[in-house]
Amino acid sequence: MEIFKGTATFSGIAIGKILYYSRGEYQIRQSMAGSVKKEILAFRDASLHAAADLKSQYEEKRLLNQQEAYAFFRQIELLESESFRRAIEDCIKSEKVNAAYAVMLNRDEMTETFRGLEASFIAEKLEDIREISGCLIRILGGSSARINLGDEPVILVTESLSPTEIMEMDKNRLLAVVMHHGSADSHTSIVAKTMEIPTLVDVMADDEWEGRTAIVDGYTGTLYIDPDEEVLKEYKLRLEADRKEKEALLRFRDETDETADGKKIGLYANIGNMSDLNNVLYYGAAGIGLLRSEFQYLGRESAPRESELFQTYKKLAEVMGDRPAVIRTADLGADKQAAYLDIPEETNPIMGNRGIRLCLDREKLFRAQLRAIYRASAYGSLAMMYPMISSEKELDEIEAIIREVKEELTGKKVPFRDIETGIMIETPAAVMIARELAKRVDFLSIGTNDLTQYTLAMDRQNPLLKDKYDDHHPAILRMIRMVVDAGHQEGCRVGICGEIAADTQLTETFLRMGVDFLSVVPACILPVRKALRETDLGRE
Repeated sequence: MEIFKGTATFSGIAIGKILYYSRGEYQIRQSMAGSVKKEILAFRDASLHAAADLKSQYEEKRLLNQQEAYAFFRQIELLESESFRRAIEDCIKSEKVNAAYAVMLNRDEMTETFRGLEASFIAEKLEDIREISGCLIRILGGSSARINLGDEPVILVTESLSPTEIMEMDKNRLLAVVMHHGSADSHTSIVAKTMEIPTLVDVMADDEWEGRTAIVDGYTGTLYIDPDEEVLKEYKLRLEADRKEKEALLRFRDETDETADGKKIGLYANIGNMSDLNNVLYYGAAGIGLLRSEFQYLGRESAPRESELFQTYKKLAEVMGDRPAVIRTADLGADKQAAYLDIPEETNPIMGNRGIRLCLDREKLFRAQLRAIYRASAYGSLAMMYPMISSEKELDEIEAIIREVKEELTGKKVPFRDIETGIMIETPAAVMIARELAKRVDFLSIGTNDLTQYTLAMDRQNPLLKDKYDDHHPAILRMIRMVVDAGHQEGCRVGICGEIAADTQLTETFLRMGVDFLSVVPACILPVRKALRETDLGRE
């Protein structure tokens, strides 16, 4: 038995045979170019074909899932860039090789050059290079992009996988995915999470595993190859228990969100796209605690028009009805860039001009979103909150703009409601002035993802820090309590919308702190509901 540790990006247990996917490009053999000009023309034709395919997929996804659509947009930009084209054409000219082999050489050279750099945007770019290189090679070689998983469900092991490839797979024949490259925040991991497929990354894949029995533990991030009888027996029991637990959780869909001693808690869903609404309703969330509106701005050549934003928010309000739906204003910048924003290059973008800072700098863009939100408020129970607040001065500017937006809508006789507003507590500065901020809004929502990395001074996407990054750090828990106490002193509701909100080991801790609501991804609604209903705050 061999045991490998990786990083789990979605939980679950899988037992089955391994299918090693090596992608067609790894089979490309070097051949001398009979005509350099002909190979360059073949590469250019393939690039046009690949760009057309990517644009088609982008348009298909843009209105349903902006987050996935953004991946296609990035790849189009890279494919059409002068530097990418020149690198491959220069390789064809200098090495006198066929176009497909030149694409593969360029891909491997880029991967090797940047392999040691751990910045999240570098990992994202390498993933894009691998994806468009694979697309070009398939076109040049005439092979199909579709992966044949065979007749029986399998555990797919591969160096890397693109969002396109995993979306084309038959979910019923895919037990789990194990990749060498990737991260918990990659688009492939996001798609796998949406499909509820156990996924591991950071596992050195080996083609000799083909056909061997394996176990994927998506809770601990462990891969077992050729498990012994004792381990196999244990995991078969765990797999059955896992299945029964998920089935048992469904009985909580229609249960109320309250503790065993009757304290009511708001349990909401975090979503990034309108396509997530079905899961919100299926799992019985009390509402939407966080709509990441920035994904409407990504993967496109210009900012969305006010009318487009309005239609999206109107649909959100209508679908959710009386259930509250909180729209976070666009958290752009850092790792969420759009070319049309023309954001100057920053040494440390995570600490740079992002979130509300960028919105206040681009007031026209911000006003359009605010108008769209207020116009849509007439159709349901919308609310709004602001990301990355660190000072009262920012609130002064926001409130001045909102007053003008309301006056403008009133003057044009456009109906709207005076919706609730809130603040994301994501910076240590916001924690320290939480009481002052609470006086000015209806609720505070603690974004523990950013708050943790800013407090610990650790990039949460840096693999080198994965064993040191601790979102359960005592400092974070103390900060949560500080914000809850400060908010309640001013009669302001306080909740948590970061990933830590889904940690059922902390549910009772949060409730005893006095947290008023939790907001988690839809798939975590039922486990958290179960945990809070089993909590008795009257028991010491």
